[in-house]
Amino acid sequence: MKKLLMATAAVALTAGTAFAGGHAKEVKLGIIFGFTGPIESLTPPMAAAAELAMKEVTDSGLLLDAATVTPIRADSTCVDAAAATAAAERLITSDKIDGIVGADCSGVTGAILANVAVPNGMVMISPSATSPALSTAEDNGLFFRTAPSDARQGAVMTEVLMEMGIKEVALTFTNNDYGKGLATSFEEAFKAAGGTVTITAAHEDGKADYSAEVGALAAAGGDRLVVAGYLDQGGSGIVRASLDSGAFDTFHFPDGMYGALLEENFGDEIDGSTGQVPGTDSPGAGTIREMGDANGFDGTSSFVAESYDAAALVMLAMQAANSKDPADYKGKVMDVANAPGEKIYPGELAKALQILKDGGDIDYVGGTAVELIGPGESAGNYRQYEMKGGKITTVKYR
Repeated sequence: MKKLLMATAAVALTAGTAFAGGHAKEVKLGIIFGFTGPIESLTPPMAAAAELAMKEVTDSGLLLDAATVTPIRADSTCVDAAAATAAAERLITSDKIDGIVGADCSGVTGAILANVAVPNGMVMISPSATSPALSTAEDNGLFFRTAPSDARQGAVMTEVLMEMGIKEVALTFTNNDYGKGLATSFEEAFKAAGGTVTITAAHEDGKADYSAEVGALAAAGGDRLVVAGYLDQGGSGIVRASLDSGAFDTFHFPDGMYGALLEENFGDEIDGSTGQVPGTDSPGAGTIREMGDANGFDGTSSFVAESYDAAALVMLAMQAANSKDPADYKGKVMDVANAPGEKIYPGELAKALQILKDGGDIDYVGGTAVELIGPGESAGNYRQYEMKGGKITTVKYR
């Protein structure tokens, strides 16, 4: 496998030198999300948003030598590292992509980064991989994310619960990199703030019956059950079993549990439950909602704005470098994402491309008030919400 990847990298390097400045009439971007698996209800609008940014750039005719941007989807499955790695390898070896928007879930993102992206020198910008471990992963300057680390989410969750006077909780998490990382960051922050976690228990996805897990959680007790899982999978199973047994009737939901299915599956059964999801009340967020309405996808769904922004950053970095070669443009991602420069919002990618073409600077704000810090990850903004009358209701932004 290592020999194959090294050979692929050599071929890619040779191919890249065939174009002056890395130019070509076509730029290919891989979109590797979990179109099957535990977040499959979230990924269609995420992909649609990324593809909308690509269409916007293609229609402008301003990227490099008026290049057409072609999106190529691949399935990460969210949970199967081997399948995700194979999908990423196909994107590079067969489809000859120039960058990756993705992956989505933290475990498969780390596997693709280590086994495919780094050996092949491929840039990845994830809109939704949030594990704190990715902050210190060996990436050769190739990995970025428009979503904040769960080290930040753990602190925000603690603030939300403490402000509501909830100081004792039970905690369950999906047994993978995302769940473990989030559970650890939250538990540390909550205890440091004076809270008590009565039990920290993993759950497996894909089970038909979660009564045993809920029984253990109920025995430990707590003022609220924190469910760090997936809405399409075990997280919902935990909630349903809790409601049916009377173990818990209010919950706190991190980002993996946010989505329309909360209203559809539970409605007012979980009134009073709370949560947070990455998001801002910036002008760009409103624009993404409007763009979603106009193009047939939900612009308020989880990680949709982050997906548009991830795709935009890849293409703007290419323009800043005057090259689609990842070795050239990886060093420009932080430049186009941050000040100084003219602020750029969704729908203004043509304007940004022209400024860069003319030698100017941009500060891409996008749909999520983008600011990349440290190892190229979002500083982190969150929308706090509460279930009221069976509907997700925004409380405030943090």
